[in-house]
Amino acid sequence: MRTTTLSREDRLLLFGLPAVVLVVLAGWCLWRASADLGDIEARALAWDAVGQLAVEHVLIVLVCAVLVVGCAVPLGILLTRARAGFLAPAVTAAANAGQAAPVIGVIVLLALAVGFGFWTAVLALTVYAFLPVLANTVAGLRGVDSAVIEAARGMGMSPFQVLRRVELPMALPVIMTGVRTALVLLVGAGAFATFIDAGGLGTLIQTGIIMFRHSILVSGALLVALLALLVEWTGRVLELFATPKGLA
Repeated sequence: MRTTTLSREDRLLLFGLPAVVLVVLAGWCLWRASADLGDIEARALAWDAVGQLAVEHVLIVLVCAVLVVGCAVPLGILLTRARAGFLAPAVTAAANAGQAAPVIGVIVLLALAVGFGFWTAVLALTVYAFLPVLANTVAGLRGVDSAVIEAARGMGMSPFQVLRRVELPMALPVIMTGVRTALVLLVGAGAFATFIDAGGLGTLIQTGIIMFRHSILVSGALLVALLALLVEWTGRVLELFATPKGLA
């Protein structure tokens, strides 16, 4: 494991944020265990039901994250190469359009076009979260000092070796910031997946609104928020420990 000196902010985030999440989640669990709930609330907030919705939500986020990183990072690399640089404005404009469009509108329109379900939600959310990773990949690679690149080439490295051993390691902190942003966006926007029968914790929010049950509504919103904080923490940990020594 790479050793590095953590700033006060990093220590607070790494140790304080999960503690806050655990305390709030424990408080909600205690409330759930002792609350006098009606039949509707009891069914919606049953432990197995909430657990299943949480698993569905995490699965949507993970699949989307893999697709976003697997597509946006290689595309960002391609757009920083001299031969494909002319494509950057058009691709960036398309990615901007994907994020500028309201996510609920994109999800519903895609559902009407290709059908309801898990994969439609994955497609819509992948489009929505694509921009941060793409933009940060391009920015990170373009921010690498050209003198360092020339020095690597002068040592006899091939273009691929320069990319793998110099450019990507130096751009990694910026790329990871984009990944972390995309993950948080996916958790929040993933709540809309319930509108096309893709499941997730948004089901609690939808049920609370339809049934006028504030306990279900607030529980759904709270659990989504806690999951977003946990994902933010996970992304920050990955960002800290994936950054090459000397760049932290």
